[in-house]
Amino acid sequence: MNIAVFSTYSYDEEFLTQHNTGHNLTFFKLPLNLQTANLVQGFTAVCVFVNDTVNAEVLSAIKQHGVRLIVLRCAGFNNVDIKAADALGIPVLRVPAYSPEAVAEHTVALMLTLNRKTHKAYNRVREGNFSLERLLGFNLHNRKVGIIGTGNIGKAVCNILNGFGCNIYAYDVYPDAALEALGVTYAPLEDVLRDADVVSLHCPLMEGTRHLINAETLKLFKPGAMLINTSRGGLINTPDVIEALKDRQLGYLGLDVYEQEGSLFFQDLSEDVIQDDLIMRLISFPNVLITSHQGFFTREALEQIATTTFANVDAFAAQQELVNRVVV
Repeated sequence: MNIAVFSTYSYDEEFLTQHNTGHNLTFFKLPLNLQTANLVQGFTAVCVFVNDTVNAEVLSAIKQHGVRLIVLRCAGFNNVDIKAADALGIPVLRVPAYSPEAVAEHTVALMLTLNRKTHKAYNRVREGNFSLERLLGFNLHNRKVGIIGTGNIGKAVCNILNGFGCNIYAYDVYPDAALEALGVTYAPLEDVLRDADVVSLHCPLMEGTRHLINAETLKLFKPGAMLINTSRGGLINTPDVIEALKDRQLGYLGLDVYEQEGSLFFQDLSEDVIQDDLIMRLISFPNVLITSHQGFFTREALEQIATTTFANVDAFAAQQELVNRVVV
């Protein structure tokens, strides 16, 4: 099968080539959008990532060029108009789970770095500054941590934090019996947010969860609490979070995702003037730590993404059951 792979970098080519099951791959560094849709001529399938735009217009354009399959090399699918794809008869297949521990471990790394300020200590010592002033942190042990969403990644975060001795509260439409047995307490969203020392987001981005963290829900936070988001940027209303940081209602913010990341993340913009005023404001806070959608970036995760992606393609080619098809 001829597959056009969009938004690719060296690591995408390495792992997809290594685990290819016999398909013809053409790699494009450009993202898929309406301006680049003409590149899919002659391809049966397109392989896309989180910041590719696969809306109704793009779907119609690539359908006219002969595309019959969309494979996502990620779990999230909020950038794809699934209803429009179904109407056009184009199945959308995803990678529902790829080393949830990778994202979970990065989540906890953000917590620990913000708390113990190891990034600041590293820079200080390199400059010969061995002072401990303004590096004071807090014990995670016995702290209340609120986990929003206990799917594969949220569950992995709970398991790690349980080892720290945290008091874990969780909100999810479907409570996990194994986590309850571990000691995790499920409660309504308001109760999970209220008085939590750390809140970590692990739910999908849907209409009901967009801007879940906003001016009203931030009022429930314990003054000085930490907020971590390694899920989807749209879960947070960025201007509201900036106000909460300014008012010190929010004490720490760790982001691996950002609502407008499509024009920023995965690129080297060090020589450019960044036009996004919101992210530049966030970067200016000393208690904010931002990584560029790095949580998934481990060898194990990339191997799983590649093998599942090709298993999806092979199932479509063999007219087998599409177990990873996105259905809404």
